[in-house]
Amino acid sequence: MQEIIPQSLLRLAKGCPSTLFVVGGSVRDFLCGYTPLSGKRDWDICSRIPVDAFEALAKNCGFVVRAVYKNTGTVKLQDGEGVEYEYSRFRSDKYVRGVHTPVEIYFTDDIALDARRRDFTANAVYYDIADGKFVDPLGGIQAIKERRLSTVAAAKKVFGEDGLRLMRLARFGAQLGFTPDGECLAGARENAALIRDISPERIFAELSAILSADKKYGVKNGHYLGLQLLSQTRVLDEILPELTLGRDMKQRADFHKYDVLEHSLRAVLYADESVRFAALLHDIGKPFCKLRDGNSHEHHKEGARLAADVLRRWKAPNKLIDGVQRLVLWHMYDFNCQTGEKKLRRFFVEHYPVLEALLLVKQADFSACTDDLSVAPTVARWQALQSKLREENAPLTLKQLAISGKDLINEGFAPDTIGGILERLLLHAVVKPEDNEKTRLLRLAKYI
Repeated sequence: MQEIIPQSLLRLAKGCPSTLFVVGGSVRDFLCGYTPLSGKRDWDICSRIPVDAFEALAKNCGFVVRAVYKNTGTVKLQDGEGVEYEYSRFRSDKYVRGVHTPVEIYFTDDIALDARRRDFTANAVYYDIADGKFVDPLGGIQAIKERRLSTVAAAKKVFGEDGLRLMRLARFGAQLGFTPDGECLAGARENAALIRDISPERIFAELSAILSADKKYGVKNGHYLGLQLLSQTRVLDEILPELTLGRDMKQRADFHKYDVLEHSLRAVLYADESVRFAALLHDIGKPFCKLRDGNSHEHHKEGARLAADVLRRWKAPNKLIDGVQRLVLWHMYDFNCQTGEKKLRRFFVEHYPVLEALLLVKQADFSACTDDLSVAPTVARWQALQSKLREENAPLTLKQLAISGKDLINEGFAPDTIGGILERLLLHAVVKPEDNEKTRLLRLAKYI
């Protein structure tokens, strides 16, 4: 452990009048042999030293103090190499059920009490920086060895204190590949409704981390494991009820091996990281349509509406909302490979900004039906047509068109008509690439 401790932190620890510990993620990661793929570790440090005294010590050791929160005994700081740290004085927290933040905070000299305020024993192992020794008040080292998530106290109490821990359970299970013990799962499920007390922004942030969990340490299928935990604890029912209506909702056996919910989770399993929100929500319209119509014929249309509603509820960025809505709306397009080539060429132009993402969603959707990892028929067809377009030098964007707005203005076209003319010329040229030549396009511009 000493080998990964930054030198600045070692100097700070040696200058402290009381033992300075590293706790949490960096200790846990070291003990289970993980290194973040990003190379960036979380440095949470703690001791018995009051905030004012620690702030002065840190400054004397060359650290820059970024923020001080005296009520929680927290100091955010940065060393000369740009490494960030968060210091917390040993404390014990008191919660009221349904209130995310502590209602009372008591500072203490007892490391065991500090450990008890945390969430999981794997996150409550301390490392004495100066002496190079681990301190394990709650058996966290054994839990790490067993790849197990256990709460620091009775699970019912731990999850009842803070609903955000319900999401953290799924995130840690996903990122680490750890399995919650029976009490942990039962406690989370019993308190699942407390996720309603957590802000939409925090839920979205945790869900985003779960959907990219396999990229944290390289745990295979971590993102899928996290979603399964959300489903098992029924937290998913609270944050995404539109989709969990699809649990046990059977689909056509000749196309699907799984119910609507499991199919959606498996779509995320097989999806590229860039489209996992779209993969998760691509069939969100199916339960609604099946309950309303008895079939899912319009699920892509209703799904686009519902997906946008859900993402807005989570306060997601507008760019993500717009992109996911568009992908959900068009994920069924040409699913039977019967769309005419001319129409498909124009579709490529009209949806060029999301075309590659749409292919990724289509592939994930196909693979999730029966766990078939071969290239989806629609994907194969579209990729073949894309190759054909490249060979023909067919334009897919205005930039690839042989004329510009300036050329049209020079020919006397009114400025307010330029945009529409260029779009119509592009849709013509993608079907007839031989006409993508300046003279021809200028002639066509007069009639198109």
